[in-house]
Amino acid sequence: MYEWILWFHVISFISWFAVLFYLPRLYVYHAENIENKGFVEVVKIQEFKLFKYIGVPSMWATVISGSVLIYMGGWMSAPWLHAKLLFIVFLIVYFYSMEKYRKEFAEDRCTKSGKFFRVYNEVPTILMLFIVAMVVLKPFS
Repeated sequence: MYEWILWFHVISFISWFAVLFYLPRLYVYHAENIENKGFVEVVKIQEFKLFKYIGVPSMWATVISGSVLIYMGGWMSAPWLHAKLLFIVFLIVYFYSMEKYRKEFAEDRCTKSGKFFRVYNEVPTILMLFIVAMVVLKPFS
């Protein structure tokens, strides 16, 4: 059963990261094309559906399946796991900050630039590097 849960966790993680990588890119396009009302209306729909229908379910699937794996693996005392969980907390905060920006865009009140979102788009990559390093290298063990 462990391998099936691990499989599901990896699929969920990949789906969640697809959202984490693509949604800020949509924000870049949104911010840089704010004058084009037709384009903006389409992007608003994409942003909403990407966050609500793919992002939220895949985040919860990742968190729940990861919790089951931790329980099954008996890793609660592993120092590398505590570091990984810290980075995951940062990732969840980042994820919900994207919802804040999505709502601001939906209400036509986001003032952040495309350049801001280009930089902001790098945050999940950096966090992913640390998270994967914790799992593969298991430092602090």
